[in-house]
Amino acid sequence: QVQLVESGGGLVQPGGSLRLSCAASGTIFSIYAMGWFRQAPGKQRELVAAITTRGSTNYADSAKGRFTISRDNAKNTVYLQMNSLKPEDTAVYYCNADEPGRRYWGQGTQVTVSS
Repeated sequence: QVQLVESGGGLVQPGGSLRLSCAASGTIFSIYAMGWFRQAPGKQRELVAAITTRGSTNYADSAKGRFTISRDNAKNTVYLQMNSLKPEDTAVYYCNADEPGRRYWGQGTQVTVSS
């Protein structure tokens, strides 16, 4: 089992920045990728960014150039630095961790971009 704990969400004005953190614990040796998804009210959950254990990254088009995903292997933590935030970035952001045949989810953290 893998446990994921997210932090760092909140209310920010348009153009502002936030950094989300996701700490993994438990049987983490088989995890090969972690990432962030988001879900806005009335919409499907969508990928924002992902990073593999080798450091390869993947971003949604909406995140490219504004968001950066990174990881600290010593802390088993993945980060999502979000800059130039827009109202349409408002959503619950979920951390995920993938091992062969299974995906784990965090509890989600709310990000609200509003003036």
